[in-house]
Amino acid sequence: MKTVFMIIAVWTLSLSAHAGLNKWIDAEGKVHYSDAPPQDVKAQPVPNIAGKGQTAAPATYSTKSYAEREAELKKSKQEKTEAGEKKAKQEAQAEEKKRNCTAAQQNLRSLEEGTRIVTYDANGERTYLDDAAREQRLDDARKAVSSHCN
Repeated sequence: MKTVFMIIAVWTLSLSAHAGLNKWIDAEGKVHYSDAPPQDVKAQPVPNIAGKGQTAAPATYSTKSYAEREAELKKSKQEKTEAGEKKAKQEAQAEEKKRNCTAAQQNLRSLEEGTRIVTYDANGERTYLDDAAREQRLDDARKAVSSHCN
């Protein structure tokens, strides 16, 4: 008796599986789903994703073989990897440019402060920059700032 009752219950529940589903939006902007929309509202049918009741293959069905689909998958993975590497390379270049800009700005600031600048020659002895050498370094620092910080 229990098995007969279970069979009838399952059969009854399976009848609603083929019912259509409609989607509509009421005047308040709320989305509703049901098998029968109100008469005064235009409803959109919701596509059957379960595949029941379909007579033809879905539009997205592919007739490609397993090997072709596998090749496409590998190609798309490779393209994603290459795109990620390219993005990482661009980010590294941007970071390098930012560091060069910061260094050039600091160099220019130290030259413009007006303090005496000390350099060391090949023998390790200290020498001070004269005004002409300082102006040359200022010009070079300004060029570096303009080229790295645009």
